[in-house]
Amino acid sequence: MKLSKIAARAQGVTPFLVMEILERAKALEAQGRHIIQLQIGEPDFDTPAVVKEAHDRALAEGHTHYTPSLGDPALKEALSAHYKKRYNVDVAPERFLICPGSSAGLTLLFGALIDPGDEVVMSDPHYPCYDNMVKFFGGSPRLAPVREDEGFLYRPADIKARLTDQVKAIVINSPANPTGTILDAARLREIAAMGKLVISDEIYHGLTYGDEPEHSILEYTDQAVVVSGFSKLFAMTGWRLGYLILPPDPDFLRALLYMTQNFVISTSAAVQKAGLCALEKAWPEVETMRQTYDRRRKLLFSGLNRLGLSVKVEPTGAFYMLANAKHLSPNSYTLALDILEKAGVATDPGIDFGPGAEGFLRFSYANSEANIEEALERLKVYLEARS
Repeated sequence: MKLSKIAARAQGVTPFLVMEILERAKALEAQGRHIIQLQIGEPDFDTPAVVKEAHDRALAEGHTHYTPSLGDPALKEALSAHYKKRYNVDVAPERFLICPGSSAGLTLLFGALIDPGDEVVMSDPHYPCYDNMVKFFGGSPRLAPVREDEGFLYRPADIKARLTDQVKAIVINSPANPTGTILDAARLREIAAMGKLVISDEIYHGLTYGDEPEHSILEYTDQAVVVSGFSKLFAMTGWRLGYLILPPDPDFLRALLYMTQNFVISTSAAVQKAGLCALEKAWPEVETMRQTYDRRRKLLFSGLNRLGLSVKVEPTGAFYMLANAKHLSPNSYTLALDILEKAGVATDPGIDFGPGAEGFLRFSYANSEANIEEALERLKVYLEARS
């Protein structure tokens, strides 16, 4: 006899297809298959040794207790200094909220922001968890289409066309997942002037490869929330260390403080000390990783286009590219599974990121050059067999 029923809001959460592809890839590996995984958005590098040493030292020094709910003051001071140095913006330390990963930060943020019936504008395609989080709290995504031949960049006019009294916020993600593209200063400035709260997911900041300088939304408005963390740039995904930068609004800050106190309490003290060390000492390792990603990016971009898996505009950020595979199948999930089974290459189906990405496959180049070359060769054989 079932004693409880799952809440409707929980039943409405859709699966993250990349994790289903990962589970199938792991099952094939358990059978002895060699699977090249180009679907996961996770650095393949180890966390810099200096950061791990700082964590061990923090434990030895007794940093095993709660910190203030909004975070270790020393880490917040360091982040404030980082934003001044990198973007020339003044962000008071008290505007930072340290959380166990940027996903936790997004959950707290949408929980504080969204009432049933509220709307949030986001691009199509977009990071799928945005959609689920907004719906979980009773809101509705309003999707703004982006075009393949324009590098999947927002057109501000398409955002404006979707603004209503019910729209609580505009979500931007630059560098973007799943497309790897970067919003330029002019677009950021225009979005910032639309009179709505901007939620800027900047988790891939620092992982850029072109000549276009990288900008934070905070250069153009303080009526924004920045979502970021240490997972991607410092190869610290398993550490779960993220942060929000909140607008200078005491009511907003108080709401997030109370939610954090109740739902999180605080982020690991030793992990925060490790993050402080990363900001102070890990930049040489970060630059080595960035240069390595850039070599892989060029290799994958040329290889996919050579195979007819078109990436029309060269991505210059994060470690992803979205390749057009519509000529192979209109169903990206079925195609991704077929490629996995027959070629031993794991990719992420575009439908994971919204209807605008159906027929595409997302490739991650967070893998070695040798594995990328082998994956391209396997894809060549697979495509030749299909034709």
